[in-house]
Amino acid sequence: MSVISGILPAFRWHLNAMTQNQPHPSADGILAASKSIDPVFTNSPLIEQQTANTALGLRLLAKVETLNPIRSFKGRGTDWWMQNEPAGDHPVVSASAGNFGQGLAYAGRARGRRVVIFSATTANPGKVEAMRRLGAEVRLEGSDFDAAKAAARAYAQAHGCPFVEDGALRSIAEGAGTIALEITEHLSRQGVELDAILVPLGNGALLTGIGTWIRAKAPNCKVIGVVAANAPAMKQSHETGRLVSTETAATAADGIAVRECVPYALDCMRTTVDEIWDVSEAAIREARDFCRIHYGLVVEEAGAAGIAGLLENGANLKGRTVATVLCGGNVRTDIT
Repeated sequence: MSVISGILPAFRWHLNAMTQNQPHPSADGILAASKSIDPVFTNSPLIEQQTANTALGLRLLAKVETLNPIRSFKGRGTDWWMQNEPAGDHPVVSASAGNFGQGLAYAGRARGRRVVIFSATTANPGKVEAMRRLGAEVRLEGSDFDAAKAAARAYAQAHGCPFVEDGALRSIAEGAGTIALEITEHLSRQGVELDAILVPLGNGALLTGIGTWIRAKAPNCKVIGVVAANAPAMKQSHETGRLVSTETAATAADGIAVRECVPYALDCMRTTVDEIWDVSEAAIREARDFCRIHYGLVVEEAGAAGIAGLLENGANLKGRTVATVLCGGNVRTDIT
């Protein structure tokens, strides 16, 4: 592991330089997004199973983001971003492990906008095919997600195209934050208050969007991000105040396999997140199986990270009311 920015003041200065022209996500922005996002992505089920509650020793409410056309929550943020992006002739360029790219491709196809996605040569072939099926041009470059992101950024700069970085844009986080809005509105009608919400943490849009809404509307609820222990860069950066970059991010949870931090997301996390937990590969696998056994759902490893957090680190939440997001159903079929 290497640290690419040494001390806290330097870190804060770097973040401020990166984000000074872009406000943090807001509850008002999330509310506006909830009224405009393509309804095919919104109002997903919030489910509860007694067998899951018993196994975990708490009350768990799971927001299922696997039943929409791209089987992921990413369509919320990408649709809201595309709505707010000026029309143009240049294609939209981004990097993705697969789900974010599908969201951009879906939004671009609906608006006649070309989309170019860079993915790692090791990317899930099913996700690559899904992006192409939705109309994206997919280029495979680099051995992992962050290498693909560097190639995408260079391509966008060379061709004068807008570069869309997941986790680095307010509108994408606000789109993701509509998940929390739906959870709190649903529970408010039942008179239920949350003690904690666990959110997978990759590039940070989901966590910062959800954290923004929870801070504003359910301030007594603890917001907990969950990373793979094998991809700890965002956790270590948040906790140390240094921009940490790891040499690898070798986890089966490809949606949160991040080895380089997104500064905008880290800056937003300062005021929206209480804790970051890391989880082992064994817990990630167990969480994937937990979703199948207790909910009858196929959930990819990254999308089950919140469950993994409860399985491995949730002792202090026993007897509490907890929510999580099951946020991806695009599993690999080319490996066992």
